[in-house]
Parts: sequence; C-alpha cells; structure tokens
Amino acid sequence: MQQRTERARWRLRLPTLLRRALGRPAPTAPPAPTQPNPDAVVDCAVYVDGRRQPGRPHYADAHARSRRGRRTFVWLGLHDPAPAVMAEVGRTFGLDEFSVAQALTDGHRPTVQRHGDVTLLVLRTAAYVEHAELTDTSEVIDTGDVMVFLGDRFVVTVRHGAAGALTTVRADVQGRPTLLAEGPWAVAYAVCARMVELYLEVAGHVEKDLERVEETVFARDRSADISQIYQLKREIVEFKRAVLPLQAPLRALVGPHADGPPPTLHRWFADVQGNLERAVDRVSAYDDLLNSILQSRLAQLAVEQNNDMRKIAAWAAIAATQTAVAGVYGMNFANMPELRWRYGYAAALLLMATAAFTLHRLFRRSGWL
Repeated sequence: MQQRTERARWRLRLPTLLRRALGRPAPTAPPAPTQPNPDAVVDCAVYVDGRRQPGRPHYADAHARSRRGRRTFVWLGLHDPAPAVMAEVGRTFGLDEFSVAQALTDGHRPTVQRHGDVTLLVLRTAAYVEHAELTDTSEVIDTGDVMVFLGDRFVVTVRHGAAGALTTVRADVQGRPTLLAEGPWAVAYAVCARMVELYLEVAGHVEKDLERVEETVFARDRSADISQIYQLKREIVEFKRAVLPLQAPLRALVGPHADGPPPTLHRWFADVQGNLERAVDRVSAYDDLLNSILQSRLAQLAVEQNNDMRKIAAWAAIAATQTAVAGVYGMNFANMPELRWRYGYAAALLLMATAAFTLHRLFRRSGWL
C-alpha cells in the first residue's frame, strides 16, 4: 500500500521534474478576461508622469491602478451616457448624486463648482453648420456642453451633443507629456483651450455670413428677407450665450484659489482667458452689427412702403380727374354748358386725357411715379 502511494506521488511530480530538467517554465493560468467598457465610453487611459500607458482598460480597473501609483491619473471620456452607466461611474470615482444628476442633463451654463474633493467645470461647445444659403430656418451654429469632473487622481469628461469632440484634444495633449505631467488640471486646460479655439473658428465663419447678409441688404435689388436676418440674429444670440458666461469661471481659475489648478498652470489658463476675450469681443461686435443691419433693413422696408403709398396716391389722383369730369357730365342737367355741342364728347375726352397726362408728368418730375 505504501509503495503504491509513493508511485502515485512520483507520477504527479514527474512532469514538474522534467520541465525543470529541460528549463521550461511552468504553465500559468490563462488571464482573466478584461471587462469591456460601455458604449458611452469614448476613451479611457491611465497616465504616468504625463505619458499614456498601453491599452484601454475598464474605467474601474484604471481608477484602481491610478490610486496605487505615484504621479498617475486616469482620464475617462463619456458621450451622452445612460443613467445606469453614469451612476456606476459616479460610484467608482466617488461623485455625489447631485453631480451624477447634473451630468445626465445638458444645457448648463458655464460655471466652476466644488463638490467635496471634486471640482466640476462646465463649458459650452460650439460648431459651425455649413449651409448653401441662409434661409429663415437655417441652423448656423450647433451648441452642446461638456462637463469636466476633476479629482486628485482622475478626470472624467461628459459631453452632450455632436459639437466639441475631445478626440483631438486627447491626441494633442498626449503629445505634450511635460504639460500632461501636471495631472488632471492639465486636461482641464486642454479642454478649455479647445473650446475657446472652436469659438474663434465659429466666429470666423459667422463673419462671412454677416458679410453676405450685409451685401444683400445694401445691394441695388435688396433681395434680403427680414426673416433670414432674424434667423441669423437668433443663432448669434445662442452663440453669445455659450461664449460670454465662460468669462467668470476662467477668472476664478486664474485668480488665487486653493482648490484650482496648480500655480504652474496659471499662465496657461491666463492665455485661454485672453483668447476668450477676443472671442467675446468678436461675438459682441457681430451682435451689434447685425442689429444695425436689421434696423437698416426695417428702415428700407418703411421707405419702400412709403414709395408704394405715394405711387398709389399719384395714380388715384390721376384717376380722380377722369372720375370728376365723367361725373359732372353724367348728371344730365338740362342747362349744362356744351351739352348740345357737336364736338362736346370729343372735347370732354380730350380734357380728361390732357389732365391725366399733365398730372402724370408732374408726379414723375416729383419722384412719385
């Protein structure tokens, strides 16, 4: 019995002894399958000393890894997440219920808020919509928003709408590891810089639309429709609501603030603020110019209506002379002058034609016709 037991042990140990003799490593268990990210996740990456680590891990694994390393953080990008996905992300990164509820809705005003250990930065996105011609229903500017949640070891960006994609932002900032080594606030700077850059691009396209509208309003044929101008006015007002409110949050970030970006990034945010002021000046100028164009077109319409009224009055005066002569000779009194004259009918017609011709010449000379 003991011999059989020893033989069984040797049979079990024989493969291990052979592998050691041949220098082969022991077989390892297959790695556990990686949990895939939800569809709302645009990208997820871990950064160490400003450099992206290989792979695209699940955001929970990436967050756990960032907490173990030094100078490490994770950047999770979401686009229109579902409530269940956003709730799970909130639990993973320690976001409160109010922050999760904010991230599920769009149309927020640009702001910067502090929720515990997490800073929330809200920005509006903007994109120019190409169109062959401006109509009373043309969509000129498409807007959305992006919310940036900043923690000690993570940054979560939640974008709503088609405008303001952050793929180019991630690619650009990954090419600057020195800047990215500053941590999550470097991502916040890159997002702010990209949004302001988009504002300036949209402003350049809107300026061309304004030039075309101005040309049509002051052209000789004046083919501009008041509804088209008003539609462009509405689009610029929407653009203005996206750009102007960002001034206060950027001032708060640039100023002395204990929970804001590190001092090494203050000059970068100051540069973004300068570009934003340029965009604000251009948008405000466009709004004022469009107001002037709109008032000019309204004045033109008033003048055109006045000209039409003068033409109507002139033709009414010409017709009144014919009516007066015909009315007098149509009363059929017995003792009317020239009533029995042989050429009375022809003379009456000649008088009516002469009066009409004379009035027409006078109205033409005075500009009424």
